[in-house]
Amino acid sequence: MSSKSQPDPSAVRYDGPWTHRDVRANGIRFHVVEAAPEPAQPGTSTPLVLLLHGFGDFWWSWRHQLTGLAARGYRAVAVDLRGYGDTDKPPRGYDGWTLAGDVAGLVRALGHTEATLVGHAEGGLVCWATAVLHPRVVRSIALISSPHPVALKRAVLRDDAQRSAWLPGFLRYQLPRLPEHRLTRDDGIDVELLLRDRVSERFSATEEFADTARRMRTAIRIPGAAHCALEYQRWAFRSQWRPDGRRFMSAMSEPVRVPTLAMYGDRDPYILPSTIHRGRQLSPERRLVEIPGAGHYAHQENPEPVTAEIAKLLA
Repeated sequence: MSSKSQPDPSAVRYDGPWTHRDVRANGIRFHVVEAAPEPAQPGTSTPLVLLLHGFGDFWWSWRHQLTGLAARGYRAVAVDLRGYGDTDKPPRGYDGWTLAGDVAGLVRALGHTEATLVGHAEGGLVCWATAVLHPRVVRSIALISSPHPVALKRAVLRDDAQRSAWLPGFLRYQLPRLPEHRLTRDDGIDVELLLRDRVSERFSATEEFADTARRMRTAIRIPGAAHCALEYQRWAFRSQWRPDGRRFMSAMSEPVRVPTLAMYGDRDPYILPSTIHRGRQLSPERRLVEIPGAGHYAHQENPEPVTAEIAKLLA
């Protein structure tokens, strides 16, 4: 791919009823997008909601929740995670420890002592890790198609259907260089195909799907973004046989003690409902909610009930 065909990182700074900012935390610069909340009642503070996207995605994934939560009076901030979008792309730091440190640092850098974390898929795993490793900065967490990492590992090992849905792609990403080429070839068509495979047929036929796919294809072709996205997956694999990975999974066996909302699409072919239901003992305060008519990207496919459920958690 020639450098001419690679988008500038600023290409993901789309206009809308929100503000783009750069925030430094945990040693790097993050691109964040904030929707201004409705004025709070005098003498009350505005709770912070931090929105974390999943694999191959970027902040745009949360456009509906940004505006919906702001309209309800919350400070909603969507983040380009480390290595994605217009955030810095350092060569290291894609391990669970560092990613949790990124989020804890962002909460403080945004001027808060605690926040509700909302994560989709891989972003949800960062929510789980932050809740365990930095519990003081986490008020509550909401997950979309993101089982607890210990529960996901058990499901992949013991459930044939979940293993067949999840493992082939995960293993394919472990190869050197080839996955980067696949993600960025033909103007990022593989990201669109991944999205199409995991959403409901109803959503894949809409103009919004086509627009979302186009924007995701742009974001993954930003120099370094595909490699950094894959480093999340590669650390998760390599660490299984290394002391840092064993320490991480041991730490994650500690139950999450904050209020937890776990949402999932009733048509998700990638993370199965049975996997979401696992691990009750790992999050005793968890509430499970099925989002109708949605696949793996419920917050985009059927955004209103997702935003309403997050608002219930915040209330």
